[in-house]
Formats: sequence, structure tokens, C-alpha cells
Amino acid sequence: MGRGLLLTSNLPQLQNLIKRDPIAYKEEFLQQWTHYNSVREIFKFNPDEQAQNFRELVTFISQVSTCYPNETKDFPSHISSLLLDNYGSLSSDMRKTLVQNLVMLRNKDVISSLQLLKTLFPLLPRTTSSTLRSSIRKTILSDIRTANLRTHNHKLNKAVQAMLFSMIEQGMASEIVGDKGKVRAAGHTTDIQGGEEAMWAIILTKELWKKGIWTDAKTVSILSLGCLHPTAKVQSASIHFFLSSEDEEEDSEKEEEDIDVKALQHRREIKKKTRSGDNKLRKQLKTAKKKKQQKAQSTPNFPALQLLYDPQTFAEKLYDILNTHDKRFSLEHKILLMQLLARVMGVQNLCVLGFYTYIVKYLTYKQLRVPSILVSLAQSVHDLTPPDALIPVIRKIAHEFVHPGVASEVIAAGLNSIREVCRRQPWAMEEDLLGDLIEYRKSRDKSVTAAARGLLRLYREVNPNILKRRERGKEAAMDTAKGTQPLPYGHSAEAAVDIEGLALLEDHLSKLREEDGVSLDDEDDENAWEGWDEDSSESGSESEGWVDVEDDNNELVISDSEDEDSMKGRGEAAPKTDSGETTKTSLLATTKILTPADFALLNDLRLQAASKAAQGGSSQAKRKLAELESSKRSNGGPNEDAFISENDILGPRKKAKADYAERMASIQKGREGREKFGSNKGKQKKEAPSSSTNREKARNKPIMMILSSGAVRGKKKASLREKQQKLRAHIERAKKARR
Repeated sequence: MGRGLLLTSNLPQLQNLIKRDPIAYKEEFLQQWTHYNSVREIFKFNPDEQAQNFRELVTFISQVSTCYPNETKDFPSHISSLLLDNYGSLSSDMRKTLVQNLVMLRNKDVISSLQLLKTLFPLLPRTTSSTLRSSIRKTILSDIRTANLRTHNHKLNKAVQAMLFSMIEQGMASEIVGDKGKVRAAGHTTDIQGGEEAMWAIILTKELWKKGIWTDAKTVSILSLGCLHPTAKVQSASIHFFLSSEDEEEDSEKEEEDIDVKALQHRREIKKKTRSGDNKLRKQLKTAKKKKQQKAQSTPNFPALQLLYDPQTFAEKLYDILNTHDKRFSLEHKILLMQLLARVMGVQNLCVLGFYTYIVKYLTYKQLRVPSILVSLAQSVHDLTPPDALIPVIRKIAHEFVHPGVASEVIAAGLNSIREVCRRQPWAMEEDLLGDLIEYRKSRDKSVTAAARGLLRLYREVNPNILKRRERGKEAAMDTAKGTQPLPYGHSAEAAVDIEGLALLEDHLSKLREEDGVSLDDEDDENAWEGWDEDSSESGSESEGWVDVEDDNNELVISDSEDEDSMKGRGEAAPKTDSGETTKTSLLATTKILTPADFALLNDLRLQAASKAAQGGSSQAKRKLAELESSKRSNGGPNEDAFISENDILGPRKKAKADYAERMASIQKGREGREKFGSNKGKQKKEAPSSSTNREKARNKPIMMILSSGAVRGKKKASLREKQQKLRAHIERAKKARR
């Protein structure tokens, strides 16, 4: 009897004994299990009564549940139902205890990952504790990551993605009120707070994409559905995923605000000056500068844009939201929608003609954030965009931005934006308008001159026929005399018969083979792929191995020589090669599998050949060298030129005044490798280098400085007694000197 009472009152001791010998202490466990069921029934009606006892019993049963699986088979469902049905009436300690024990059951493999996630997902939008919310979020992410660690768990991924889809779709039927994060349910007159579940679905999906756990098309579909959600907060979070691929930590409460540099400096001026305060301010300013640079250099999420399902329908829905709710959204949110729509159109070569009619009303130099709007306009244009839809837009830009009544910065922005649009669709320019625009190359402002020259240089390359003869330049005039004509709208160039720079790579590899005996066998090819290969499962493809292609009718014929012969027979020109590259056709592509390392070496060889050609002074070779250097710095994808920044629109500007830290850094840099600064007077004529004394310096002072000094004024005010004492002291010093 004494032993039973001791075990009943001391659950940790009973837990230890049960883990050692479950069979011997089964009766004591059943006693505690009966007690747990009784307390649970009481707890449902009165959660405050016996809360501490109930928490201890739940923890005890969770620890020993693996010892008695048949008796505790309903225990996980008890915890899940309490969390889902009675979450609002539970205390914070009880919520934390139930969640921790449910996670413990998952770690002991008592429940599956799907059972755990079905309980935790609905708790995220209902949890008010930041600590518990962060714990639930980390648990969800770690559980999914562990399940996909060795191989993709498709069953779990499909179930979780279905839950995320349902969390977003719950608020899709609501009506948009504005960009304040509130929606109104369809058929109801009262406002409801919506979008919390959808917001958490977006946050978790973005985190899984960032960590490389989910990189398939379904993940992109979840985020694309969030872009169409009626809550502006959910829209903004989803849009930012497509607009930027930089790693950023999402805050579930609110987005992190930018650091106010002026406020920090002002606070530093009015507070007490300390060394720790200076160090703290320096770190904050460094962080603010780093964030600003990252924001300016953020690159678009190109893989996600490529994985969009039915991008034309997606773009049309984005335009409908932008056009229908134009007066309900703020300017910042409308610009986000413009940027996403423009990038989807540019990457996927889509045509949403209503977008150009919509954006015209924002094309004025007085419009706030007009550089971002001009960037969106330029990014939406591609070679398949109808020129008729762009001609009114270019006219509006020229009318609003390019005239003598505005500042030079405005003119430069207008010319640069017109150049970016015409670079993608050259047929959108009119001959008379082009003649007027390139006249600004004679302006006194450097930014305007550079913008006008860039527009002139563009049309010398793409369509010199619409330029006047004296403005075409030497190379364009020679091409026109030969009969070279630009491709009309809708026509595509001939298929490529060779890879640019491949002949350079072949020559380089042959030299290595001759000098160092480097072989190009299959073993070397396999070694060349080391560090460059990617797991096919991460790309979202479920297929493995090679796919056999049947050729029943023997219609699949590939021959580079036939393409070359047909081009020569038609009298067409061969594709242009880089400046400085040989024009011979390399057979390396048909005899060797090129690895990413080979392509990297190929780009370096093209850059070296272009730099040698640019030394001859050819402007075309210099432009080619600049393009190769720019592409190497950006290291972007095939559609990297579809994305531009505001700096491309604003053009070169005057250098801003350096702050104190930059000036001091420049001063310190100038002092490097130099002797210690200071006067060398009096140091060369003495055995021990030293400067002159104050008495020696006083002898050479100007008389006007001496008259107003304290010593002279003291002599004038001295009494007769003081004068006698000074005279006597002078006589004594003179006598001593004569001795």
C-alpha cells in the first residue's frame, strides 16, 4: 500500500520505473490513465480547475505512451481536439504544454508528420504568443525538411501543399476593401479580419522555397494564388517573392522598417557623447548602408517566373486587379503589381495590351516614384510586343519628359526610358520623333548627352534606315550599302549553327593537350562535372534517367552542314561572331559533352578575345567588351537583359557630397606609404631632431601680434617695484654670464 501511494503521488518516479519495466508497472499506469480521463472530462467544462494536475498527467502519458501503444492509441487525438476545439479557452501554459507533448509524440513516431501538421497549421493564425508562434513555425519547417532530407516525400508534400492551398482559398471569395489588410466577406455587410491564414501559408511556402526544400511548380502555384488574394498584405508578400530572390527573414507580425539615418545622427548630436555610442551609431549606419545596397542590387526570382502555370491567364488577372481597384490601392501597392506584371510579360513574352493604356496616365515627371513606373514599362516590352501599342506610350514620354521646360535630369530619364523600350522593340519608334530626340546629344548637360547618344547608337545597330544619312555612322552606312536590312516585326532570325566562342575553346584545349598532355576522355568529362551537378529531384522533375525517343518514319535528321549549305544557297549572311573571334565552325560540340566548367572557360576566352580586339580602337569592339563584362558581373540567366534598375533610367548623375566617414577614409588612404605629416623646421640642423621652442617662435612673431599679447600688456601695467625687481634680476644674470 505504501509503495502504491508513493508511485501515485510521484509521477516522475513512476515514469522512470515504467520505462525500465513496462509490464511490472502496467497496473499503476492504468490507474493514472483512468485518473487522466476523469480530469480531462472535468477540464472540458472548467479549464481553470485542476489545470496543473492535468498538465502533469499529459506530460506523463506522453513520455510513456510508447510502452503502452494499445491503451494510449486515442491519446494524440485527445490533445489535437483540445487544441483545435478549445484553443481560445486554454491558458498560455496549457497551450504550450499541449503543443510540446504533441511534438514529443511525433519525435517518438507515435503520430505521423501529417497528423502533426494538420494540428499545427490552424494554430498559427490563432496564436497570440510570439514565443509559441515561433516554436510552431520552426517545428513545421524542420519536420518538412526532415521528411525530405534523403529523398522527396511526395505523399507528405502533396498533402501539405493541399492544406496551404486551402488556407489561401478560404479568403478568395471576399471583397477587396483596400490595402489596409481587411476584407469583407461576400454577402455580409460587416467587416471581418481576413488573410491571417493565407499570410502564414505564404510565409511558410517562401521559407521552404528559400531553404531549397520545395522548388517545384506547385510551390510557385501557391504563391501565384497569393498574388491574387483580396488582402493587400497577402498580395504584397507574394509579389515580393517573385520580384526578389534575396534571402530575407519574414516577420510574422510586421515588416521590418528601414533605418532612419537622419534620426540616428540627430539623436547622437543631442545625447551625451560616449565611445560606445559612437560605435553603436557606426554599426547602425553600416547596416543601413548594406540594406540599401542589397535593396538596389536585388535580382528577380527568375526560376519562379519560369515555373508559372498558365502565365497568360495569371498576367490578365493581375491586370484586372490593378485596373479594377486602382482607386482602392495605394501608389506603393500599385507599383508592386505593375512590376510583377511587367516582369511576367517580359520573361514569358506575353501581351497584355491594356497595361500600356493603363500606364499612360502615370507617365508624367511630376508623378511620385516615376522611375519605378518607367522601369516597369520597359521590362514589359519584348520583341513580340505590337509596335502600335507602344507608339502612343513613347509619344507621351517624349511629350512629358523631353522638352526644354524641365530639368536636365528629367530629360535624361525620358531619353533613357525611350531607349530601353526601343531596345526591346525597335519598330516602336517614329522617324521624325527619333530625329528630334537625338538632337539632344548637343546638350551641355552630360547626362542628357549620354542618353541621346545611347539612343543614336542603338538605332545605328538595329535600324539605321530611319536615321538621316549623316547620322548613321561609318559601320551602319557600310551595312546599308551592302543591302543589310533589319528583321521586320514578327520575323525571327535563322537558327544558330554554332556556339559563339566554341572555336576559341577548341584551340585552347588543343594547346593544353599539346603542352601538358591533357586528355579529353570520358573520365575527364566526369571529373569536370564535379561541383557543378545538381540533384534532379530538386528541380521538381520526378522523371529519372534518359527518355527514349522513337523515330518511326526516320524524320529526325540533324545536320549542321545542311543548315550552312541552305543558308549559303539562299545568300544569307552567317551569324555574327564576337569581336576578335575566328569565324571557323568548331566540331567540339559534336565530339565532347560540354560541362559548366567548359562554358565558364569559354566565357573567359571570349572576354580575352574581345579585350584584344578593343585595343584596336573599334567602337563596336569596345561595346562588345562592355557587354561581356556586364554579363559576367551580373551572372544572370538567359533573360537577364529583361530586367533593369532605376539607375538605368536615371542615367549617370553628379556624385553626391561625401559624408564625414567617407572624407576621413579618403584622407587615411592618402596618408598610406607616407612619412608622418608635420613641420620639418629645425630638425635638420640639430644633432637630435626636435622642433623650435616657444621663445624662438616668439622672436619671429609680427609686431601687431606682440602688442596685444599678455606679456606686453603686463609690462605696461607693472608697478615701479616690479620693474626694479626685473631689472635687478637681469643685472644678476648678466654678471653670471660674464663669469
